[in-house]
Amino acid sequence: AFPGPDAAHKPGFLQQQEPLRPPKTAPPGTGLAGTAAPRSPRPQGTPAEPGTLVCCTSGSQDKISISDSGPAVAKPQVAVAPVIMSKLSVNAPEFYPPGYNPNFTDSSFEDGCDAYPTLTEYVQDFLNHLTEQPGCFETEIEQFADTLNSWVTTDEALQELVELIYQQATSVPNFSYMGARLCNYLSHHLTINPQSGNFRQLLLQRCRTEYENRDQAAKGDEVTRKQFHAFVLFLAELYLNLEIKGTKGQVTRAEILQVGLRELLNALFSNPVDNNLICAVKLLKLTGSVLEDAWKEKGKTDMDEMIQRIENVVLDAHCSRDVKQMLLKLVELRSSNWGRVHITSTYREATPENDPNYFMNEPTFYTSEGVPFTAADPDYQEKYQELLEREDLFPDYEENGTDLSGAGDPYLQKAYIKYQSKGQHTKKNPHSV
Repeated sequence: AFPGPDAAHKPGFLQQQEPLRPPKTAPPGTGLAGTAAPRSPRPQGTPAEPGTLVCCTSGSQDKISISDSGPAVAKPQVAVAPVIMSKLSVNAPEFYPPGYNPNFTDSSFEDGCDAYPTLTEYVQDFLNHLTEQPGCFETEIEQFADTLNSWVTTDEALQELVELIYQQATSVPNFSYMGARLCNYLSHHLTINPQSGNFRQLLLQRCRTEYENRDQAAKGDEVTRKQFHAFVLFLAELYLNLEIKGTKGQVTRAEILQVGLRELLNALFSNPVDNNLICAVKLLKLTGSVLEDAWKEKGKTDMDEMIQRIENVVLDAHCSRDVKQMLLKLVELRSSNWGRVHITSTYREATPENDPNYFMNEPTFYTSEGVPFTAADPDYQEKYQELLEREDLFPDYEENGTDLSGAGDPYLQKAYIKYQSKGQHTKKNPHSV
């Protein structure tokens, strides 16, 4: 039989419920975590602990733990860190790892070239940098030379350096001048001096190899001639920029390069095709004045012979019209002393007596008849000076002496008087308008 409706209100008929789940975390100080610790069964007749709910079902008792906020909560404790006694001492000797060498110096780090595994890559990168930014030469050449002094320590490395610079100067357009400056600097600042020759000697030997093939190169195909012309212009830049210090400290040019340029010109004029003649014109425009001065000091007439050969080419050779025009311009340039102007007298203030262009920048005025005159005309010098002074004091005056304001024009004066009289009449009779 099922219990009646009043049975739920009787203690003996309490419906058994599921026990409350313990909290996931225990109150501080209890040492519990997750679930409550199991308790030993309480003897019968012992009163229940505070905070314990006792349920009776069918004569049995179930004990359920609940949180107690009473004074049973443990107080938090302050953790004290343990003191560790160290055996280290400030007076201990300095530690060195095994294999440490105190005298070792990393030269690649000091030179800034540790990122380059080979000399070729480092030099080629610097040459390309100079090609793109030639203005960096003055600020970076010293560091470049210092790096090479620590890297180029063998004959093979020095020959490799010479070849890299030579190839850059003869294969990259417009690098011949920068390459010649670079060669001049390195010839004075590289410290290596092997038995095979220093930097300048190896450079001249490399140029001699190309120089000996000049006749075949001038007669070769277009590609061969183009390479030969690049070599010719590089040799011309070397002649102008490569400085050789004498025993007494004087600076001179390489004599062997002067002789070489003379023979290169002969090879070019002996094969008078257009590109050979254009190369000869560039060479003479670049070095003509210096070569002629050097030949004159020795009493030679080599430049006169060159000009004579040019005139013969213009008359006889089957070159283009433009090339012949270039050759004639070169002859004209040489007749004007290569465009050089020598100042023979001290500076004097320009006057009409010593300067024929004295009146070039003076203004021009006109007479009433429309005839122009300047300060150079003796009949109008007084009138000219008067107009100049009037122009400075009265900027409204024109060159012919009339006033731009119109104050001297009779027609404008008459019109102005009529305008004033009309304005006064309007003030007296305002309703007459």
